[in-house]
Amino acid sequence: MDKQDFLSARKKLGKTQKQMAELLGSSTKAIQGYEQGWRSAPPHVERQGFFLLSRQRQKNNGSPLPCWKIKSCPEERREQCPAWEFQAGELCWFINGTICECKAQKNWKEKMKICLNCEVFIPFL
Repeated sequence: MDKQDFLSARKKLGKTQKQMAELLGSSTKAIQGYEQGWRSAPPHVERQGFFLLSRQRQKNNGSPLPCWKIKSCPEERREQCPAWEFQAGELCWFINGTICECKAQKNWKEKMKICLNCEVFIPFL
């Protein structure tokens, strides 16, 4: 999440920097740093921000289709995927070990390279 994405996310959530810091368990200075580009948001902060945006989207638009329907995943891949196992197809981007692009990603950064261009994730950016 770059500085513009972070600022945009905070504004979409309708939060001040202070409120965002409280939500993310961070400091106001850290939020300012993320928005100014002085520092990168650590993965746990980025992940929580995306989670809050996803819940806002669900509140406003209802439950989205699960990822396996959007991506037309074959049954054998679904059965190996944690998103399917936990019936959390709208949160596939949040769950480590999902079978995206036919393989589980090793870490958050690698996973987000895929998710940021995925039709499951894009609607709440």
